[in-house]
Amino acid sequence: MRLDKLLSECGYGSRGQVKKLIRSKQVSIDGEIVLAENRNVDPQLQTVIVSGKTLTNRTNVYYMLHKPAGVVTAVSDEGNRTVIDLIDPSDRRPGLYPVGRLDKDTEGLLLITDNGQLGYQLLLPHKKVTKRYEVVVNERVTVADQEAFAEGIVFHGGTTCKPAHLTILSHGDDESRVLLDISEGKFHQVKKMFLSVGKKVTYLKRLTMGPIELDKSIPPGSYRPLNEAELEQLKPYFR
Repeated sequence: MRLDKLLSECGYGSRGQVKKLIRSKQVSIDGEIVLAENRNVDPQLQTVIVSGKTLTNRTNVYYMLHKPAGVVTAVSDEGNRTVIDLIDPSDRRPGLYPVGRLDKDTEGLLLITDNGQLGYQLLLPHKKVTKRYEVVVNERVTVADQEAFAEGIVFHGGTTCKPAHLTILSHGDDESRVLLDISEGKFHQVKKMFLSVGKKVTYLKRLTMGPIELDKSIPPGSYRPLNEAELEQLKPYFR
């Protein structure tokens, strides 16, 4: 594997940031300072030291994807482009999948990994992993709506949602923008919650999932590996 690709996957930044790191003489392979970012390296067979620390090769990959609207959250789909199609072929590997689901018209944070156990842990109901969404609806959101969300919205048919926190960013008679924090993931939950109080969602974007926050510098349709700090935040969910 190319040295710059390996370091980027291990959380040392973008390819450009990794290139600067290498050229600042902070990377060595088997005791030799390396200045060429395209150097082939196998950390299982060679000792790679970065800024004084020995690199530990990871067996799994973890990507933060900024999902755009119009792409389905699936590994494969005959009629639609999928989130896995957005991952460069050189970064794909067997077992790569999206953690959780975003509707086709929903944007925002999506974790992509081949660590099945991590995804399972993040989606367990009793883990109460909080997700934050930016939501735009077609009517005025009121204090009464906030109270209803805090008490737990009840869907038609009797299904009750867990209490949710609703923050009003702006509101008018024909449009409101809010932040919604929920700790569960029922099918079309956010849209159904607002329909229950007479509002229609016109825009939906996920900003966070547990401790991971969408990097604002990532444009829709792009992704990057999780960095060291983000992986550290996910450690409670590692098994």
